[in-house]
Formats: sequence, C-alpha cells, structure tokens
Amino acid sequence: MSADTGDLQRRVSEHLARIYPSHDSTALTQRALAAMALEPDAPAPQPHRNLWDQRDAVLITYGDSIVSEGERPLRTLHRVLDKHIGAAVNSVHILPFFPYSSDDGFSVIDYLSVNQSLGEWEDITALSEDYRLMSDLVLNHASSRGHWFENFKQREHPGKDYFAEANPVDDLSQVVRPRSSPLLTPVQTAEGVRHVWCTFSPDQVDLNFANPELLLEFVHIISQYLERGVRLFRMDAVAFLWKVPGTPCVHLPETHEIIKLLRTLIEHHTPDAVIITETNVPNRENLTYFGNANEAHAIYNFSLPPLLLYTLVSGDCRHLKTWLMSMPPAQAGTAYLNFLASHDGIGLRPLEGLLSPQEQEQLLSCMQRFGGKVSMRQAALDHLKPYEINISLFDAMQGTIDGGSDQWQEQRFICAHTIMLALEGIPALYIHSLLATGNDYKRLEHTGQNRSINRHIWDAEMLEAELADDNSRHPRVLRSLLELLTLRQRQTAFHPNATQFTLHLGTSVFAFWRQSIDRRQSIFCLANITSKPQRMSLADINLIGTDRWWDLLSGDEFGELDAGLELAPYQVAWLSNLEGGVDQ
Repeated sequence: MSADTGDLQRRVSEHLARIYPSHDSTALTQRALAAMALEPDAPAPQPHRNLWDQRDAVLITYGDSIVSEGERPLRTLHRVLDKHIGAAVNSVHILPFFPYSSDDGFSVIDYLSVNQSLGEWEDITALSEDYRLMSDLVLNHASSRGHWFENFKQREHPGKDYFAEANPVDDLSQVVRPRSSPLLTPVQTAEGVRHVWCTFSPDQVDLNFANPELLLEFVHIISQYLERGVRLFRMDAVAFLWKVPGTPCVHLPETHEIIKLLRTLIEHHTPDAVIITETNVPNRENLTYFGNANEAHAIYNFSLPPLLLYTLVSGDCRHLKTWLMSMPPAQAGTAYLNFLASHDGIGLRPLEGLLSPQEQEQLLSCMQRFGGKVSMRQAALDHLKPYEINISLFDAMQGTIDGGSDQWQEQRFICAHTIMLALEGIPALYIHSLLATGNDYKRLEHTGQNRSINRHIWDAEMLEAELADDNSRHPRVLRSLLELLTLRQRQTAFHPNATQFTLHLGTSVFAFWRQSIDRRQSIFCLANITSKPQRMSLADINLIGTDRWWDLLSGDEFGELDAGLELAPYQVAWLSNLEGGVDQ
C-alpha cells in the first residue's frame, strides 16, 4: 500500500475547510468522495506524471461544425476527422454538446445530457475511444431555462440556492466585466423579486458556489464525464466563480481553492485526466492559475493569439519577443495550451501592458478593414472598452496594417501556425483554421452575434467538394497544417516542456531555440514575419559548428555555418541537428 494512502481525505478536507470555514468539512469531505466514487484511503497519484509530449495536439470544434443530412452531426464529425485528419491530432475538444438555450452551447440547460440535435452519449464515447476527449465544464453559469433555475424561481430544491444573488444597492463598482450587458437581472420568484448575477448575459445566470451543495453537484457531474470518457476538462470562465461585493469578483482565493479541490479529486479518480483553465484576462493574472503546480495542469496562452496576429500584420516582432522572454517556463506537471483561434474572438485583455493603446487601435482598425467586428465590455465608470476581435483567423491574415490586403494571405497564415507549433506548450487548432474557413457573414447576419462570424457550419458534401478541388485554398492549407503537425510529432525538442530561449535577430525575424529534455535535439525556429525576403548568416544564431544541421521544413542541409540563409516572405525554418527528427 502506498505511503500516501489516506492522504486524499486529509487534502480534500483542507480544501473544503478553506472554501467553507463555517461548515463541517469532515461531513462535506465524505460527501465529496462519495460523489466522486472515491475511497477515503485512495492512494495518491504519482507527482508530475508524463501527461503529454510532442505527439499531443488538440482539435477544437463544435459537434455540428460539419453536418450531413440524415446523419447525427457527432457521427459526421467523427467520420470526417478519421478521413481527413487522422493521426495528426490525438485529442479533440468538442465544445459544449449539452442541451442549451443560447451562446452556442455555453448556456447549459442539462449538464448530464447530450443535445439530441448532435447525437447521444454513445457518439461521445465513440469519439473518446479514438481521440483523447476534451469537454467543457461550464462552471460559472447555467441557463435561465434549465431545471435548476425553474426551481430557483419556485424556491424549491435542487436549485433554490444554486444561483448568485446581489442587492442593487451593494457596492458592485469594482466588478470586472467581460460584457456590456447589465450585471444584475431582476427575476420574479415565489418569494418576490430577486436580483441574480449575470456576468455574461441574462440567459446565463451565475452559479452560487458559496453553497457547498452546488459544488457537490458539480463533483458528481465531473465523475459522470470521466465515466463517459472525458480526459481533458476546459474550465470555462472559471476566474469569475466566487462573488464578494466590494471586490473585483475575479481571481478570488476561493476560486483558486475550488480548482485545487477539483484537481485533487479528478487526479485521484483518473490519473491521466487534465484540467485546463480558460481565463481570458491579462497575462500576469492568467499565470496565477498554475498555482504552485497544484491548480491547472495547463492554461490557455491567451496573449499569444493577439500578439502573433499583431506581429504578422505589422511586420515587427519586438513585442512578441519581449513577451516571450517574460514568460516563465511551465513547472513540471504543467504546460501552456497554445492556440491562435477558437470559437471565441481574439481577446484584447491579454494585450494589456503588451501593446500601447495606439498599437491596439491600429490592430482593431486593420481587422475591421478585413471584415472583422469588435465586441465591447463594461469597464469602470460605465465606459465601454474593446473586449475581443471577431474574425476568422484566415481572413485576419489577408494583409498588413499599412498596406491593406496583399498576395501573402496563405503564407502569413501558415507562418503563424508554424511558429505556434514550435513554441513551448501543447498546440490546439480550431477546425476552421485547419479548413481555412473565411468570415461567415450570412451566419453573422442571421444570429446578430459577432462571434458567429467565426462559427461556420460546413455541409459535409460541400466540404468534400472543396477538399477535392486542387485550385481551392482549403485542401492546400489543410495539407500544409497536417504535414506540420505530423513532422512536429517526431521532434523531441518540441516536447511541451522542452527548453526554450528567445533569440535576437532584429525586428523582421522572430526566432527562438528549443532543446529536448534529454539534450539530444536542438531546433532553431527562424520566422520571417514580413513581406520582404530576409537574409542572415547562420553564424549569427550560434549553431554548434561541429554539428550538421537540417531545415526540417525544406529538407536543406547546412554544412557551412558561415553560409547565408535567405527566408522568403513569411517563410519559417526549423533548423535541427537531427535529420527528420527522432523515431518514436
């Protein structure tokens, strides 16, 4: 029996005592362990397990991003992934697949059912057998049309005390808002009018985690997801979880403690499960969700998408280099989740302190010229501030800040992904990036929601026709990205926790060095982020002269280190001391 046997009960009790100091933590612990189907003396998992390596990559998609008449969308998705994506990714994030009332799934009506318009639990389980399955855990809020909220209005259990309330006279002036809608919504209940907290929309009513019964409810929900094959948990909007009037109501200590508790329970139940926090906030705040390697296993690298976008449309990598140098290496057992696009917009709060207001305005104006929209949030003193850019990533790359649209759109787009795939962390790619989907103006007009511009729904037959057309950009981009993903899998220097150092080759070439954990492989990533050719000497990047070097992307070999290297517009080189990489 492990020396750590019995540690679980103690750890859970300590977490709960910090969250609910006025409650009986011993009784709550027993109920939490029962809800998770865990024995009090369950042995602790080994610390810093090998949860990922360079072969890991995540595909982000809605369950109905691809549809075919007469077929469940989840089955259509599975079929298309098997045919066109294959082993290039090993993990799939199915965005909320539950019954919902708004926000394309993020206003959950029933956490334990699959939306019938998508399929059934057997379809979810089938996906989990072929891919590492990632699911959203929508913790902060639930639908105003769900059973819980109906019970809240009737003042019945379960649900009566499941939702956060406030008095309009409370001091809410410091509350951090991601939206411009009213924070409080009046609701008629069986006991009179109550004002419920709505961080995101009146249909997404914030949950009351000050009530331990709600937390226990979610512990049970998590256990059910694990039983259904979920191995990666995206904790949606978790930063806003705990509310205390008179504070910003974001990143509060109780929120961090709840994440620690859920990690403790999850890793004891399923040691290879992973928690990923989704906190679209300034960079320094985002980093706090690693805790002391005891909160999130991985955090979304939110500053990367807007910074890399700015770099490529401005042709200047100064800010990207400064940011990269400031990023601490992820501790053992933790990792960054790198992404460039998702179902949401490109967040602007993660740019705070990284770009000047003038540079942010330049970026916004450029994206609007390329067909994008800008969503706003409520700031202090009732001012509205830009919150995110809504645009497909492919269309965001169609030109530059100064020159407008140009002929380099595909090259710029591939360049962005080639950089992202080489960075420290686990890569995640949105399905509409893999397919080079453009802005969906019809869907935007139909829903009136800015985010719809980047939530296209492909007809499977139309998609197949596009992918069979050699003159179409869609198969070209897909082939390029799949080749990069497959090549990446053989590079131990691209392990998510391999060493990374920023290089300084001016403002037109963004460069960094990766070295494998066993130090056998080094890769120098050199990216021309401009529309002009860039020439450099290999001696400038301190290659080891006794080694032979290959560009993994072009196949070129470099024997003379005093030779020059010329990068075409938006070309990237992966210079490795191992030809082709390492056989797995």
